[in-house]
Amino acid sequence: MHELLQRTAGLPEITLAPGDTLVREGESGDGLWILISGTLQVSKAGTAISSVSRPGAAIGEISLLLNSPYSATVVASEPCVLRYAADGHALLMSNPAITRLIAVGLAERLAFVTTYLADLKNQYGDSPGLAMVSDVLNQLAHRQGPQVRPGSEREPNPDY
Repeated sequence: MHELLQRTAGLPEITLAPGDTLVREGESGDGLWILISGTLQVSKAGTAISSVSRPGAAIGEISLLLNSPYSATVVASEPCVLRYAADGHALLMSNPAITRLIAVGLAERLAFVTTYLADLKNQYGDSPGLAMVSDVLNQLAHRQGPQVRPGSEREPNPDY
């Protein structure tokens, strides 16, 4: 994502201190951020799901592309510097190269998640609690349209 850093060099920069919240799950906004340095913690429904420390990583792109509220909360876990486009839609519409780089980043993440789920399926088959992996892989392979529902369709109180 070094190329994304090069192509966004003219954007203003912001800094975050540890504990500062960049975006909150469920809130709306039009911003797009590109990480220059630091580490961001990503959580969903209060559960930490990943950290982002790769320079050139985009934050807020899913919300922009789906025209939906932020799907996760992002908090600085160490000092961070980011480039900020207040009108992310305008940036994406005005620069096809940036839009392509954002799409490549999303495709990389989708490929990683799909590979991970397939690996779980291969290792554990339909063990209790993992039987839904086949359904998730099927939904990823056949997902069409902008409908995205937050949350999970799993049994809230499984027997395992």
